Amino acid sequence: MSNQRQRALNVVQNRTTDRVIAPSDKISDFFAKDVFNLDKMRSALAPDTFKKVQSAIDKGRKIDMETANQIASAVKTWATSKGITHYTHWFQPLTGSTAEKHDSFFDAQKGVEILKGSALIQQEPDASSFPNGGIRSTFEARGYTAWDPSSPIFIWGRTLCIPTIFVSYTGEALDYKAPLLKAVEAVDKAATKVCQMFDRNVNRVSASLGVEQEYFVVDRALYNARPDLVMAGRTVFGHHPARGQQLDDHYFGSIPSRVYNYMKDFEIECLKLGIPVSTRHNEVAPSQFEVAPLFEDINVATDHNSLMMDIMDRVAERHSLKVLFHEKPFAGLNGSGKHNNWSLITSTGINVFQPSSSARENLQFLTFLVNTVKAIHDNAGLLRASIATAGNDHRLGANEAPPAIMSVFLGSQLTSVLNELESNGNLKVDKGDNMYMKLGIDKIPEIILDNTDRNRTSPFAFTGNKFEFRAVGSDQNVAEPMTVLNLIMAKQLKEFHAAVTKLSSKGEDKKIAIVNVLRDYIKSSKAVRFEGDGYSQDWADEAAKRGLPNIKDSVRALNAYVSKESKEVFEEFHVMSGLELDARHEIKLENYIMKIQIEARLISELGMTQVVPAALKYQNKLMDNAKGLAEFGLDNSHVKSVLEKVNKHVGIIQSQILAMNVERGDVNLIEETQDKAQAYCDRIKTKYFDKIRESVDKLEVTLDDEDWPLLKYREMLFLR
Repeated sequence: MSNQRQRALNVVQNRTTDRVIAPSDKISDFFAKDVFNLDKMRSALAPDTFKKVQSAIDKGRKIDMETANQIASAVKTWATSKGITHYTHWFQPLTGSTAEKHDSFFDAQKGVEILKGSALIQQEPDASSFPNGGIRSTFEARGYTAWDPSSPIFIWGRTLCIPTIFVSYTGEALDYKAPLLKAVEAVDKAATKVCQMFDRNVNRVSASLGVEQEYFVVDRALYNARPDLVMAGRTVFGHHPARGQQLDDHYFGSIPSRVYNYMKDFEIECLKLGIPVSTRHNEVAPSQFEVAPLFEDINVATDHNSLMMDIMDRVAERHSLKVLFHEKPFAGLNGSGKHNNWSLITSTGINVFQPSSSARENLQFLTFLVNTVKAIHDNAGLLRASIATAGNDHRLGANEAPPAIMSVFLGSQLTSVLNELESNGNLKVDKGDNMYMKLGIDKIPEIILDNTDRNRTSPFAFTGNKFEFRAVGSDQNVAEPMTVLNLIMAKQLKEFHAAVTKLSSKGEDKKIAIVNVLRDYIKSSKAVRFEGDGYSQDWADEAAKRGLPNIKDSVRALNAYVSKESKEVFEEFHVMSGLELDARHEIKLENYIMKIQIEARLISELGMTQVVPAALKYQNKLMDNAKGLAEFGLDNSHVKSVLEKVNKHVGIIQSQILAMNVERGDVNLIEETQDKAQAYCDRIKTKYFDKIRESVDKLEVTLDDEDWPLLKYREMLFLR
């Protein structure tokens, strides 16, 4: 056994775990203790100043410098009272992670701790050092971070963190947060207009989000002994263990004590930061788990998910563990996703996706339900692009995650309601008729949550009072798919309002106009509704007949961002300009290229420096054995057959790696990013990765265990 593998296994055998104790038996005693939330603001600020903050949060109004100075002073006083000496603008650049630059409160010239309002509101990080898609040249460094008052300031570690957006010197968004805020504002305006058709008291509609985060946990020593996990986040080689997930005994099973203490530890840190984590459990695959917070405002929920991932990663170090967020760290086992539970809440407290005992509210419910289906149908390509990453390509459609085909699951009961509404045709409603009753709208049950089964194979499923976008990758910033979802919903609701208004202006009763428009939408979007097994080939064949896109790789999927139609909708609602979309497209393609490059180099390095030498060493053993048997006149054909098998796979590995490296050199000469990314997808990943892996994995189960250099799946997944 290789020294590195043996050392790692020895370390794990001697691990111990320490019990984690919460600061209090009552979560309420320490929840949000490290957050400068509205309650703390109310106590620390003058009433007029606090009103201005609330107005900035609720209505998006600017905060003047005098108010900013007062807020900054209060924040600094609160932070320094907790022993904090530094602050940072905390933002989410297009690297996929968070970023921060720490500055001291201490002003050496004045000899006191100061936080100016100007420093609270704006800072200037180097915009050329972050992905910008060509918006900024390397010699043009200036960019700005700007405070987002709608997301609470918090303390993480020993630093005060101020959530911000990140833009270039010329104003283009260089982060995930800025477009999300604009998309949320767009859906608010469009949804409010539609809600006012039913209730004039509605003056705002807020998007809500709950993110279920899936992840793997492995021992840090085992992680460090696998270069592919360290460098790429996934194993490029590894044979399936004899026992994986086939017994279905891990899901909701007893949580291993060491992992339990890790979970408890990071949950405590999350709760201190106001992240309302509520659920933890084993997921389907061995060493796979899930954590889920409660629903929050979508902007805050998005920030909290990014922060939670950072917390989980840092806390894992305390427990000598490593958390893996890659969508497919282990081939042949369930991948990891983020299930984004999305809904829209009115200022009057109504969830528009909640069926009701009120016929009027049920018509509103059907309005938003049907418009959502229509939005997914009309913008399936753009929605697919929003979840396109190199990591998620390994997961989508891999028999444990939704397919790359965008479809909507509603359940049998709602499907029958829509079918009835569609089939009524040109229903005549006389003055004495109850329209709701005649259409069956008043018969929709108030509680629909348990009236239909859930469909885990659907990428976009209605689950009782919300939609669950299940296709989002576990390592993604959820702002990106949520930006697209809210944007296409804003577009759809705007079109719906215009269509109803047009009919009403011609004298048609408003309720009848709403129903007639919905009936048209039900017919035109019917193709995207699917109730069956999304994993089946039958569905792929059926989807093709329906004209639904099935784009399996990210490179092709990402083209939807720069289509004429996409640019028009992004620009119409001022979410992003064509220039910003072109830049994002470029960044995502470059990211894809770099990830496939890294994986190709790992395959080459591990294959030639660890796998092949181990196989050759084993071949020598076999040859000595064959010679020994022959000397005694014994049959050595069985040894020769193993020798031939090993030799065959060594030959495949060497020849395929050599060919891949030559072709990779040619691909690297391609200058145009789109063509280069496509070449890396088709000519490198698709052409070589699986072929090389198949031979490596065959050798893993052929060689003597003592001779195999790489940690095996059974060791990484079951030793914890």
